[in-house]
Amino acid sequence: MENRTDKNSYTIIFAIAMVLVVGSLLAYLASSLKPRISENQRLEKQQNILYAMGINDNDETSAVFISTDKAPEAFTENVDDQIVITIDANGKVLKKQTRDEYFDETNQEPYLIDVKKQQASAKDGGDRKLPLFVGKNKEGKTVYVAPIYGKGLWDAIWGYVAMDENMVVQGAYFDHKGETPGLGANIKQRYFMDDFYGEHLLTENGAFKGITVAKGNADPKNNDKTDNEVDAIAGATITGDGVSAMIKSDLKLYKPYFDNLKTK
Repeated sequence: MENRTDKNSYTIIFAIAMVLVVGSLLAYLASSLKPRISENQRLEKQQNILYAMGINDNDETSAVFISTDKAPEAFTENVDDQIVITIDANGKVLKKQTRDEYFDETNQEPYLIDVKKQQASAKDGGDRKLPLFVGKNKEGKTVYVAPIYGKGLWDAIWGYVAMDENMVVQGAYFDHKGETPGLGANIKQRYFMDDFYGEHLLTENGAFKGITVAKGNADPKNNDKTDNEVDAIAGATITGDGVSAMIKSDLKLYKPYFDNLKTK
């Protein structure tokens, strides 16, 4: 009997078979790569936090993480505690947990908390978890590192900001998903991130103001650390506005914690 392969039924069956085969292969690859992807994300977050603390391999001009093989040990040695502050939709503190308390409750490390999901929870009227990483920089000074997340020109931007007990910036790391190369993408360049060092997040009266990435800043060399401004990146106004916005919206939520530090 002649096998006809030009019938519509054969084409449909062949297409279904190919979809099943390709789908199975993709599912297998996704499943097999998931542990590696998760591990890479874990190491990257550790490197980001350490970078903001000043624990990095920077040369004179370039931003360089410590290597992935050194990151876990460095993280353990330099991060003394991971605090999780839970607030309600109005910003009221509901509870504060140590790393061990949070891990016992969730079986998750605080540094793996998804800031984007926490923002969405708050936007929907739910509670929000604020992770904060406490450790010492290379000079032995205690610093507090907070993650921030926002929107650039094209897609997501995020960062980690290290502060002292007075909410003076001691280091920062910024990154992006898809900003324009040579323009907005430069938020992760050393010259931009270094400008934040020493900048005050509070006014002289102790009110939270944040830091504005200012176009036409009257202090282009960034000598004035109390003006709550850093110089903008040329041609990257919207990305800079996104950095300013996420600093103001996210770091403001930590002010009650720092106010409480001063009363101890």
